[in-house]
Amino acid sequence: MALGEFDLIKRYFAVHAPQHAFNQLGIGDDCALLSIPAGYQLAVTADTMVENVHFFADADPKLLGHKLLAVNLSDLAAMGAEPFAVTLALTLPKVDADWLQAFAEGFIGLARQYKVDLIGGDTTAGPLTLTVQAMGVVPQGRALLRSAAKVGDLIYVTGQLGNAGLGLKIKQGQTCDNPELPMRCFNQPQPRINQGLALRDIANACIDISDGLAADLGHILERSVVGACLDWDKLPLSLEVDRYIKQTGDWRMPLIAGDDYELCFTVPADCSQPLPTGSVCVGVIEAVPGLRISRAGRVDTFEAKGFEHFS
Repeated sequence: MALGEFDLIKRYFAVHAPQHAFNQLGIGDDCALLSIPAGYQLAVTADTMVENVHFFADADPKLLGHKLLAVNLSDLAAMGAEPFAVTLALTLPKVDADWLQAFAEGFIGLARQYKVDLIGGDTTAGPLTLTVQAMGVVPQGRALLRSAAKVGDLIYVTGQLGNAGLGLKIKQGQTCDNPELPMRCFNQPQPRINQGLALRDIANACIDISDGLAADLGHILERSVVGACLDWDKLPLSLEVDRYIKQTGDWRMPLIAGDDYELCFTVPADCSQPLPTGSVCVGVIEAVPGLRISRAGRVDTFEAKGFEHFS
């Protein structure tokens, strides 16, 4: 018997026991009911992923479920918000039980890791399109913003840069002696929730790296009305990315490749508080507008735009 919309939701996504105290009522009624304590602000983000635009048609559905949720949780991490609830809207060309089972395992598995409840959503028929709205809370006035970088701040990133970009290139035919790390970073990014929470009272500005370090740092520079200089030699690169650059000469890749979902943040130069483990200083905020790259003894202006729909 073919599954209808409500049977589909009940079988794969209706996890009834709330993990978070803020969620009073989830799937099953016309609306979910949330209870936000006094002294907190609600942080809300939404992202849509479309087949053959954001992911390949042959994408592993379990990895896709993980990635769909991860990219939304990454936005909350960039604000220093604690995630607690998500909604999920699925547009499906057909009901494929095996695909849905695997997708749900990836999605719900990551949700449980961060005690995030799926509290509602929608299912419709049509071209494969996946949308998540994620919600988190942050103490009043303590959210990390893009608009608060100061001249003299040091620029840091978490983790390594370019692994996911190399993973995409491998998917498109690039050879790599050890593809495991790049492909894992491309398929299963890890939202830096704990790092974002730790930065609440340390960082001046923060953003997650979804469209490449240069483009995303550019958003901080624009909103904060400042400039920056990055030291290319300080970029944290894996052996695989370093080897790719030496083989191809494509030194721009770790600056412009998307899907890293690491955090880029700025802190005062005299900051004495411990930063999240693995954070690396890669540059400094300057008064002169624009982004510059110091590399091979030269400092040059660098322009990079992230991916834009309809452009």
